Amino acid sequence: MASRLPVLIDLNVILDVLQRREPFYRASAGVLACAETGAIQGQVAAHSLTTLFYLLARHQSAEQARVTLSQLLSFLSVAAVDQAVIGGALALPYPDFEDAVQMMAAVQSGAAYLVTRNVPDYRYGPLPALEPAELLTLVEP
Repeated sequence: MASRLPVLIDLNVILDVLQRREPFYRASAGVLACAETGAIQGQVAAHSLTTLFYLLARHQSAEQARVTLSQLLSFLSVAAVDQAVIGGALALPYPDFEDAVQMMAAVQSGAAYLVTRNVPDYRYGPLPALEPAELLTLVEP
């Protein structure tokens, strides 16, 4: 069996789906569907989960945040954010440190791509960043 394409999914893609943000919902939902069906090996950075929990708990409830994160973690794996990731992020020429951490979490986890709607923010990274629709063209027949 061929190995699944490993990709790190940026929080903005997940939020597109959870908040049904148009015009981004369809492509972002396609990426999560690919992870859920096993067409890709979907990953999410550990720090994205803490931010997501905070946002969901603030707008819904802590219990709903736990349910949503549990559902996501049934098909997404967690990319660690450790000292190596932070050290690598500090070395990247990114004005936004969170973006640098996201990129280095992708690198450390073995991702082939970082999937985001903010591709220009990642142009100087060691991995290619793709829009959700671009990733779908690589994995859908």
